[in-house]
Amino acid sequence: MIGVGILGSGFISDCYADALLDVRNGQLVACYSRNGERAAELARKWGPGVTAYQDMDALCADPAVQLVVIALPNEVHLEAVKIVARHGKAVVCTKPLARTEKEAAEMLKVVIDAGIWHGYAESSVFSPNIAKAYQMVQAGGIGDLLTMRAREAHSGPHAPHFWDAETAGGGALLDMGCHTVESARHFFGKDNPVVEVMAWGATLAHSDKTTGEDTAIALLKFAGGQLATIESSWIEKGGMQLRHELVGSAGRIVTDSSVGPVWGFIEKPVGYLVEKANADTGWVYPVPEETRAYGFSQQMRHFVDCFAAGTQPVETFEDGVVVNRILDACYRSMRTKMWEKVTIS
Repeated sequence: MIGVGILGSGFISDCYADALLDVRNGQLVACYSRNGERAAELARKWGPGVTAYQDMDALCADPAVQLVVIALPNEVHLEAVKIVARHGKAVVCTKPLARTEKEAAEMLKVVIDAGIWHGYAESSVFSPNIAKAYQMVQAGGIGDLLTMRAREAHSGPHAPHFWDAETAGGGALLDMGCHTVESARHFFGKDNPVVEVMAWGATLAHSDKTTGEDTAIALLKFAGGQLATIESSWIEKGGMQLRHELVGSAGRIVTDSSVGPVWGFIEKPVGYLVEKANADTGWVYPVPEETRAYGFSQQMRHFVDCFAAGTQPVETFEDGVVVNRILDACYRSMRTKMWEKVTIS
């Protein structure tokens, strides 16, 4: 059994803890929050046998912890990776890997120098809908894949730290575009790099909360000539929007992870419905088993299985660096209003 420790006590930490329930050879054994009460609450919720820590170093030193999952705000990722590496533990880091390519590259250097196993927690490529679409594309079902349009949207982040663009590193594009950038790389092939981008972003609805963009669109041009359009939004009410449209020379595939088999009109609140639901009455569209529908369970199972087998996962810190590199180019394009080259290393 692989002992897992989670650094963080926010929404994504709950998602990862829930996902571990679906991993037969992985078990949550420790959790961390700088707030002792929150750490204890997380341990009680996902216990028994979960030790709560208020110190990251102490969690990483725990001999029961073999794999550390970083589920912290963007600005803490580098510090956390250094602590994990100092203790020689394996590490999985949530998305985005870092705030910039430079910071992501430093994180990659840390894990390489320490010789530790590493995974980049990009749930998008593990969701059942995306996995099925990928299988169909790989089997040639729609011929040569030519374009992809992907969008992720909701009404805004859970926690205040997301809104601080200067500290977090960006707005909706960094927070959500990292998902769709990596799904584009997944479908078009990682050996077919993004070479040029054009992006637009603006603060349309939340200027009272952030100086970062709450709406963004980016075009990604691949070396093979294909094009991906990605849309990121913090201004759409009504829950999550998670959609991909794949167009090939012999057909097309559409996935929509936020459209589930249950919907209805209710006059009385019934409890939790879906992430970032803005209303609990009227027409509602709950998503059953969110951690599985969005790929968190499949992702965590893959990471634990690969770590246990000593093999490299499909998403590593190297992928996180490339995603940050592409997003850096998108932010340059927002400023210059021109196509920007993406360095291929």
